[in-house]
Amino acid sequence: MEISSRNVVEGIARAPHRAMYKAMGLTDADLSKPFIGVCHTGNEATPCNIHLGRLAQKAKEGAGDGGATPRVFSTIAVSDGIAMGHEGMKSSLISREVIADSIELMMRAHQYDGLICIAGCDKSLPGTMMAIARLNLPSVFVYGGTIMPGIYEGKQITVQDVYEAVGAYEAGQLTLETLKNIENYACPNAGSCGGMFTANTMASISEALGLALPGSASPPAEDDRREKMCYDTGRAVTNLVEQNIRPRDILTFDAFENAITILNAIGGSTNAILHLLAISNEVDIKLSYNDFERIRKKTPHLADMKPGGRHVMLDLDKIGGIPLILKKLTEKNLLHDNVLTVTGKTLKENLDSISIQTVENQNVVTPIDAPIHSTGTAMILKGSLAPDGAVVKIAGGEKTRFVGHAKVFDREEDAFDSVANEEIKDGDVVVIRYEGPKGGPGMREMLAVTAALVGQGLGNKVSLVTDGRFSGATKGLMIGHVAPEAFVGGNIALVKDGDEISINIGENSINLNVSEDEMRQRRDRWKQPKPNYTSGVLAKYASLVGSAAQGAITKPI
Repeated sequence: MEISSRNVVEGIARAPHRAMYKAMGLTDADLSKPFIGVCHTGNEATPCNIHLGRLAQKAKEGAGDGGATPRVFSTIAVSDGIAMGHEGMKSSLISREVIADSIELMMRAHQYDGLICIAGCDKSLPGTMMAIARLNLPSVFVYGGTIMPGIYEGKQITVQDVYEAVGAYEAGQLTLETLKNIENYACPNAGSCGGMFTANTMASISEALGLALPGSASPPAEDDRREKMCYDTGRAVTNLVEQNIRPRDILTFDAFENAITILNAIGGSTNAILHLLAISNEVDIKLSYNDFERIRKKTPHLADMKPGGRHVMLDLDKIGGIPLILKKLTEKNLLHDNVLTVTGKTLKENLDSISIQTVENQNVVTPIDAPIHSTGTAMILKGSLAPDGAVVKIAGGEKTRFVGHAKVFDREEDAFDSVANEEIKDGDVVVIRYEGPKGGPGMREMLAVTAALVGQGLGNKVSLVTDGRFSGATKGLMIGHVAPEAFVGGNIALVKDGDEISINIGENSINLNVSEDEMRQRRDRWKQPKPNYTSGVLAKYASLVGSAAQGAITKPI
């Protein structure tokens, strides 16, 4: 393959460039090898990422032993858990774009020949994968690993339980001492949130896409296997450089169908829909909501994972991880197993090389002929309230039909205050709008609100509808990504308190039961509000971002 780094280090005119490298200890022998960028999202903002600098050194070691010259650099990562429930969450989805852009800039500026991306928190996984897809250089993704579950009163707990405990305390169902104990035990060490929330979902998807080494999604952050996985990733990328295998060879339409299949089989986060649309856009693969529904309807839900189920990523790891589920799906011809992966081999060849010892009487992953649900969990709804679509996860025994009356809020904080004051009642449909990609901007996640409702015992008694997003830890009949969003005049902007809203999961529908004449009158009176930000990165993002139905991607004007 063409070695781009030669543009930087070869020839008389590049003597200054070589001098800069030699200032960092490189030799002429080092400069003669392919250069590999080793990007990590390590920082002290979140336990998901705090250990990634150490893992990057293992990946660097692997790439060096594979005959390349690795160069480590870092990029940002936002902690969704710490940004949740306040203005800071508007920065989360925007960080996905900044991560992708910053990696692109580093790689283009220094003309590196290949790329390793190590990521831990929710948006850093799709952000790095978007960069891999966009650059189309030999690349491998590797996950930083899941956190271990906390143990409290003999039960596994995660950060989801802390959020729900807040609602239970406010409803008088939990003592302050118990809330404090849950807070103290929920997050014991480094790693991403432990259930099948967004980070673990996207890590699982990275295996199905073929962008990560098989078996790399499930080992915990503090497990010794995680360091070996990073070392092996370093070796793998040098093999890709040698064979000139690039992301566009791997990220085919069939690969994205595999990703959608695993999303539904594991009961993964609805955020993955947004992220898969964004990643596919980087390689000009035209995914649509119709593809998600088509695949969902033929995919069984196999993994009993939090938040809708009982288990955490550690439990899945103990019985074989994502390869176990991929094998089950392959046996029923539900995957394209001839797709190329970053090993240089096909998905089938990878799975055939993995021996998984059968664990008797485990209840983490069901037999494929006796699934938790016969169809997948990441559902698309459409109707008069969401003409372009909305998403919902059906994984934890939610009602299949719901008719209720709207309680409308124009910002998340107002809705949370109403929940905290116990003003939301059985049968309500909480509508939170002007939180979409443009309106927020940034599509805030609503875990603080949804978890408080669950904590108050209202999880299956109310619904929530928003043009914002939900955390992967959200459970219940919570519908997000409503498009068109309120800020651009979508019908969600026209909802009034007391309007009847009907949701029918069996029919994939969400409707605002208001007459067409009344809707026309309301539309005539509606005026677009002033933007929340008029300068800085949030304003820039709002000016460039598109609909959630297309992945909330940014495009030049």
